[in-house]
Amino acid sequence: MVVGEMPEGVDLLVVGGGPGGYVAAIAAAQLGRKVMLVDADGEDGLGGVCVRVGCIPSKALIELASHVHARQAWHGRGAPAPSAGDVDLVAFQNWKRDVVGGLNNGVRGLLKRAGVDVRTGWFRFTRPDQGALVTDPDRPPTHLKFASCIIATGSRPVQLPRLPFDGARIVSSTEVLELTDVPKSVAVVGGGYIGLELGTALAKLGSAVTIVEAQDRLLPTMDPNIGALVAKHVKTFGIEVLTSSSVTGDTGHALQIDRADGAVELAVELVVVAVGRIPNIDDLGLEVLGAAPGPDGRLPVGTDLLLTPRIAAIGDVTPGPALAHKASAEAHVAAAVLSGRAEVFDPTTIAAVVFSDPEVAQAGLTSSEAAAAGYDAVTATFPIAASGRARTLGDSTGFVEYVHNRDTGIVVGATIVGPHASELIAEAALAIEMAAHLEDIAGTIHAHPTMAELHHEVAHVALGHPIHVPGPRRPSSGAGAA
Repeated sequence: MVVGEMPEGVDLLVVGGGPGGYVAAIAAAQLGRKVMLVDADGEDGLGGVCVRVGCIPSKALIELASHVHARQAWHGRGAPAPSAGDVDLVAFQNWKRDVVGGLNNGVRGLLKRAGVDVRTGWFRFTRPDQGALVTDPDRPPTHLKFASCIIATGSRPVQLPRLPFDGARIVSSTEVLELTDVPKSVAVVGGGYIGLELGTALAKLGSAVTIVEAQDRLLPTMDPNIGALVAKHVKTFGIEVLTSSSVTGDTGHALQIDRADGAVELAVELVVVAVGRIPNIDDLGLEVLGAAPGPDGRLPVGTDLLLTPRIAAIGDVTPGPALAHKASAEAHVAAAVLSGRAEVFDPTTIAAVVFSDPEVAQAGLTSSEAAAAGYDAVTATFPIAASGRARTLGDSTGFVEYVHNRDTGIVVGATIVGPHASELIAEAALAIEMAAHLEDIAGTIHAHPTMAELHHEVAHVALGHPIHVPGPRRPSSGAGAA
């Protein structure tokens, strides 16, 4: 420690104000800890990428696009003809800022009521014995000495060396969500969930969209049948899908793409690079702690989420899916562990959602994963087209699939593709977490007509006595039996 340096004492320090960081700060305060939260953007950064430039803004854009696209379809179902005119993205941006600002202010209020001290600045570890430095161009550096610390610094978009971001033509998801005009033509590099969501939204708003994916299908981390179904459906929005295609460069007006049948050029106005995210751990000074990222580039932590005895890490900087709800769930555990409580982060499932069209949601194990885990796995499927509620929505693409153990009937996995899959997956996730039996779901009376009935329907399919799709004849017994 430098002579004359007077560190400020901190009980529990949280680094990052996203859905992991601010939840950890509140949870720790509820446990009686005196908490300081440091974010590079201070109070303006509360809510993190999710609230400011990720989950919330992207879903707002997707909702706008869905409403715009639905106007023509509903005209044929009795609604007034859609009025002429371009989409007003300036008005959208004003509304989106109100939404984001409201959520940001909400988090500020929650932290204030919890007594959390929010500071602005860049954070770096300086000593292995709980020393840190916070720098801010507008004020002198602050030296800290903490008793406990939670790293929740999140992630940022991956930048491809051959397609460096310029903020104008070649952009990340962040810049797409700030557009004030609908581009005439767009190439989306990456057919994962972020690229698919943004590409579909832009196509519905009127852009000519091409999705370029290096793997042989969209959503390459999911079951191949899902990628095939989604790829077929997005063509109805005019989206062209180029799989097994690698981008080799950009001429300034056209992407250069290598395909199995030769090289091609794709002239587009906007290039959106959506090939993944990288954890924000580069400048934290982890070497001072003797800590380093694992082979996956993330910080290796166990079920206690501890990186060192006094420091925990949560969210996108740790192994597992980079999802806001994972970070928030880990936040509670990290705060408890650092406060002397014996808790672990060991969920049975973390639901994953793709807000594409159709929506895709998964929880638990797929059939192949269940088999690999040693289950005698059986699948049951119910088509969305057989749902009365889906028909009234004018959207009957997709299916619900349950994976269960043949011997016990316990549900171990679920996949939902179709309208409102993002909401429907919660019941399946709860069933998996509670080790529910198919009889529990089939025996629960679901309101009609709702999309939630799909859980009831697929459970009946799995039990061998489906109601609204053909099934095997069951042998008769009792009165009237031959």
